[in-house]
Amino acid sequence: MELNDILIFKKAILNEVEGYEFYKIAAHNAEDDMAKRLFNEMANEEKDHLEWLRDVFQKLGGDNNDQFQLSLMETPASPNIFTWDNVSVKNPSLAVSIFGMAMTFERESIVLYQEAMKESEDENAKRVFEILFKWEKGHLEKFSRAYERYSEDWWATQNFHPF
Repeated sequence: MELNDILIFKKAILNEVEGYEFYKIAAHNAEDDMAKRLFNEMANEEKDHLEWLRDVFQKLGGDNNDQFQLSLMETPASPNIFTWDNVSVKNPSLAVSIFGMAMTFERESIVLYQEAMKESEDENAKRVFEILFKWEKGHLEKFSRAYERYSEDWWATQNFHPF
């Protein structure tokens, strides 16, 4: 594996650690049980991704291509346990802030993995970067929907009605 690919893996691992910590903090600050559960579940998903990435990274270090192929089959599927449309947060300002920050993180990760797919010469690494890209894109779509919903709630609490 090329040095640049190794650096991308390290960044990916760090992104998952940061995501885990971010969602744990969000859960701690959530004002209702549904939001706490949602953010804790998201933190657990990030933790699962972290474990998968560490495993794949270790397997890539060897010369056994079959072992790497096996690691790709162990890709943790998204459990689709998040029902963002049913989440209620008592403080829309907090929700807008959390989802806005999460969207920024996801966008940055998407760009990172898109560039990695283009620049990597290792086909196995490219496949991993593509998996990561798809994970982050899925997260961004979920967060965007939630952000739009809570933005409307936030504006309503501001008593701002332009029309």
